[in-house]
Amino acid sequence: MQLKVIAFDADDTLWVNEPYFRETENRFFELFQDYLPQHTVARELLKTEIDNLTLYGYGIKGFILSMIETALRISEKTIPLEVIERILQEGKDLLQKPVEIIDGVEDVLNALKGNYRLVMATKGDLLDQERKLKKSKLEHYFHHIEIMSDKREDDYRKLIKHLDIKPEEFLMIGNSLKSDALPVLNIGGHAIHVPYHITWAHETIETTIENKNFRQAEKIRDVLKLL
Repeated sequence: MQLKVIAFDADDTLWVNEPYFRETENRFFELFQDYLPQHTVARELLKTEIDNLTLYGYGIKGFILSMIETALRISEKTIPLEVIERILQEGKDLLQKPVEIIDGVEDVLNALKGNYRLVMATKGDLLDQERKLKKSKLEHYFHHIEIMSDKREDDYRKLIKHLDIKPEEFLMIGNSLKSDALPVLNIGGHAIHVPYHITWAHETIETTIENKNFRQAEKIRDVLKLL
């Protein structure tokens, strides 16, 4: 690989994210145990989130609005105001969670920094991702920070053009095959998938990737063996 730039996803690649959402979801489900079974509430919430992606994008703020919308729908607008207030507070608490760096991340960044231009390429809410990056104290490792509204092929083409490199000189490392691997491979770049033990349902896909530019790592430290 003739790489010039290595990009890292942020949530659940550099730091812990999805477990906090799951904890919040579970408390949300408990609020509606007298209305519907948990699996039904979970299905309704996921449907609302996906339907709202084109309006709100990815991130906590859209998640909060989707929880409120779901609460109103499944309760047929009978939910007490106190429950809406509880949902809003859950969202605010989520926006103030500590930033927990995943084990091995700094070792990898230290090892790569002098040999490649490093980029953080993530999607989500701008203010929240900036907050997490600042609290992580990882910003100094990165040549460029890209907070994207989505991670489609055109989004990666735009990033690669901005970095003034060719697709084959770009490597993306992340926990999502759907967002971090397939779009990059489809435009001629390289990808390393580092799975995380919890993944949002919308980011999961069932596919086998057969591409010479694709690598699979069990943990973030394994990335160094693949370069």
